[in-house]
Amino acid sequence: MAEQTQGTVFDVSEADFESRVVERSRELPVVVDFWADWCGPCKALGPALEAAASARAGKIELAKLDVDQNQGLAARFGIRGIPAVKAFRDGAVASEFVGAQPPPQVEAFFDALVPSEADELLASGDEASLRRALELDPTNTGARRELGRLLLRRDEPAEALELLEPADGDYVAAGLAARARLLLDGEQELAPAFAAWDDGDQESALAALQQAIEATDEPDRRDLIRRLMVAIFTELGADHPLAREHRRRLAAVLS
Repeated sequence: MAEQTQGTVFDVSEADFESRVVERSRELPVVVDFWADWCGPCKALGPALEAAASARAGKIELAKLDVDQNQGLAARFGIRGIPAVKAFRDGAVASEFVGAQPPPQVEAFFDALVPSEADELLASGDEASLRRALELDPTNTGARRELGRLLLRRDEPAEALELLEPADGDYVAAGLAARARLLLDGEQELAPAFAAWDDGDQESALAALQQAIEATDEPDRRDLIRRLMVAIFTELGADHPLAREHRRRLAAVLS
């Protein structure tokens, strides 16, 4: 096993695992190779892992962890057989496999972790990049959602609705589509809620939407406002105090 301490491939231990793997994976994927010097299959797999990581330098990193020298980490991640490979993304294990794999399967494993060109364009966030991302990948819900949000902020609800409606199963896209429908229906009362949402003030947005849904008895309008609130709940996360509070209040109104 090559002992490298810098760059795309490096050794890691209990002392620096949190910083070099867990925290680093919030910036780009980090693959961890759990191995030992006595393990023949580990030595067979290692070069394929290193080649795959080196070919994707700057987009993915490979951390090599000797389980004999770092038994606490091996126990923490439930390593019972080696080689064991775990890919970390956003601070958690995103995918994994156990046992030596042929190079084509290793390459496919790494390919699945590297952002596509469309994903990289989505991260740019500007209109031209978002439109190009959708050209490359029409199924990219994130690009569809963010371009729709941009169009709504620019007061172009018709195009936003056309863009957002195909994004089935995405609660945020559904909420943005509901906002587009309300605007096309001439909605004025919810303008402060929309502005608060755009400004990242979810508390004020939810308060205004809660007041509006409690005040209306029109089923269609009530459903559209509900979708807006669910979109904000989704962005906040299920356990966020604001999401819990307003989800409870929403359920009481709809019951």
